[in-house]
Amino acid sequence: MPHPLDSFFVPASIALIGASRDHEKIPSRLLSMLRKNEYPGKIYPVNPNYADIDGLACHKSIGEIGAPIDLAVIIIPARAVLPALEQCAAAGVRNAVIISSGFAEEGGDSAAMQDAIGALARRTGMRISGPNAEGFFSQVQRVAATFSPAVDVKPEVVPLVATTKRIGIVAQSGGIGFAYYHRARALGVAVSYVVSSGNESDLGAGEFLDYMVRDASTDVILLFIEGIRDVDKFLAAARRAAEVKKPIIVTKVGRSGAGQRAAASHTASMAGWSAAYDAVFAKYGLIVSNDLDEALTIAAMLASNPLPRGDRVAVVTVSGGAGIWGADAVALQGLRVPELSEPIQAGIKALMPSYGTARNPIDVTAQGVTSGGLQKSVDLLTVSDEVDAILVVLSLSSEVRKPFKDEELEPVLSAQHKPVVFYSYTVPSDFARRELAKSGVVVLSGLTFVGTAMRQLVDYARFNLPKTADATRLPPRDLSAHLKAPVLSEADSKALLRAAGIVLPDEVLVRDKSEIDQAVGRVGLPLAMKIQSRDIAHKSEVGGVRLNIATKGEAFLAFEALLDAARKHRPEADIQGVLVGPMAKRGVEIIVGTMLDETFGPLVMVGLGGITTELFRDVVYRPAPVSAEEAGAMLASLKAAPLLNGFRGAAKADVAALSQLIADISVLAARHAKEIAEIELNPVLVHAEGQSVTIVDALVVGSVEPSPLVGEGGSPP
Repeated sequence: MPHPLDSFFVPASIALIGASRDHEKIPSRLLSMLRKNEYPGKIYPVNPNYADIDGLACHKSIGEIGAPIDLAVIIIPARAVLPALEQCAAAGVRNAVIISSGFAEEGGDSAAMQDAIGALARRTGMRISGPNAEGFFSQVQRVAATFSPAVDVKPEVVPLVATTKRIGIVAQSGGIGFAYYHRARALGVAVSYVVSSGNESDLGAGEFLDYMVRDASTDVILLFIEGIRDVDKFLAAARRAAEVKKPIIVTKVGRSGAGQRAAASHTASMAGWSAAYDAVFAKYGLIVSNDLDEALTIAAMLASNPLPRGDRVAVVTVSGGAGIWGADAVALQGLRVPELSEPIQAGIKALMPSYGTARNPIDVTAQGVTSGGLQKSVDLLTVSDEVDAILVVLSLSSEVRKPFKDEELEPVLSAQHKPVVFYSYTVPSDFARRELAKSGVVVLSGLTFVGTAMRQLVDYARFNLPKTADATRLPPRDLSAHLKAPVLSEADSKALLRAAGIVLPDEVLVRDKSEIDQAVGRVGLPLAMKIQSRDIAHKSEVGGVRLNIATKGEAFLAFEALLDAARKHRPEADIQGVLVGPMAKRGVEIIVGTMLDETFGPLVMVGLGGITTELFRDVVYRPAPVSAEEAGAMLASLKAAPLLNGFRGAAKADVAALSQLIADISVLAARHAKEIAEIELNPVLVHAEGQSVTIVDALVVGSVEPSPLVGEGGSPP
């Protein structure tokens, strides 16, 4: 099925606006790259100063060409770009790439010029990449619409190609995008497309990602982003990739952050600069990498191997020390290096000298290369059900000898039974790379990256797109009557949650001492009593909490003490009263919260709760809403997960009830995103299996007027 961007990536004709005869300048390099890569379509240079350029007739304007133009590549001064685009639109040009800089990156009037470009695209329907882009390269169709030297062609150099699968590259930085391409080419990994999106006045990373996801010639995608502007298109593309199981490896830069989030809750204040991005990546199974070489290693493995069925790795080596190092590298990533069964060991021992070892790691010794033991060991392991992947650790420095025969290795790898990864502990020679490439081998040379990549392949193989959240459990309700202040007190917050259908303990807000008798009779002993005021963020810090109140007399004394403490520490505070509730039975303390992200909207968070929440920061975020199943997966990813699963003989906690609560809160946050900025339940006490959960404390922040206060989420009653 045709894609709207087919004419962009596979243009039948290209106009170079600003073409030049000066071979030292970018416009001339654009023409040179198109010709060197043997672009099969028509090229039309446009520059009123020349009659011809390098044997091609040069046109004074785009309108003079008089032929259909699929793509205009524009490299002229910034202030001339918009008029040139108007001429392109009038001439019926379908797409444009603006190489020119000097727009939003400079601010002021320059940013306004970029806004005008976006408006022109919307008005005319012409699709525009850039400005401040480095163009794109379509390797299959030989379209080098870029000045990057990475796509230069040297006739005397035969390209190294080890994979039949191809990677597509989408980058908001042209320099990094073509760096990915350059390094992939050095490894022998085939590439379908490289595109830099620049300032994204019109076409953004999300739309380019969608093209790669739908493209049949792209098998793996490398994505380099600073931020996402076309959010809906990005999310749709990410979901589609997850559905068709097309891997996306993403590097998100700008993680250090220059600002701190002003937040009323722990949920928001603990959110890192890129928490929302990480949440989205996790939801859709994107593989996160924060290193260029690591990302390429993961891409190379995916392009040259099937996905593993499990996490058991066999390490085969010609050097005992190198084999142990390889085993350590994968084991440190949580992968298993199991001892092989006696029958498998016996079969491998027959292929090696007596001083070798077949236990795993398997050291066939240097003699195993010449005797064929290395190849035959790999043969045995690829059909064995005892391991799920093989790491071959060897030296590939020789310029004349190779450790495998093509006719023996190629059939084993092409069968694609399981991943077979090749790591050279010496610098691999060009000879070795090219000889092994004939069998489909990508030679890798960073052991830590190899271990990480093998872990990522296992995790990606296990990933399944979460089920859609069930929004029918909580019927839609009007909560506006409860949102009368930017930050609600605990009592107000709990009233809102009850109105929304969330189950909470029965509690009474006591405004006068005369109401205590009735409150005690309704709630029952023992009691927890807490001061209530929208002006008091930290109740415990003003002596505003009393626990384990066992008699009515203690309740009367506690009421007076709480009011006195609040008046002493916060005389200006508007006191609502004292919240009287039952003491909750013990349970695992968990925090459940939601917040609004300016890019992706509502997020839900879960983590280890109580007063140590911000100390340990054991939390995980996902875009809201989530299903109970996805909430369960969030809980399982916490470091504190063993506490919920019967740690050291404790009763297993009611994870099902907690998962459902997380799902319900996430639905509430998503449904009321325009009214509610943050929800925090901290702690939620998770009782033994079958005994549900208790929401001890709650905080709701309206989205009308964000508050700089840091909230009281961590104080249990």
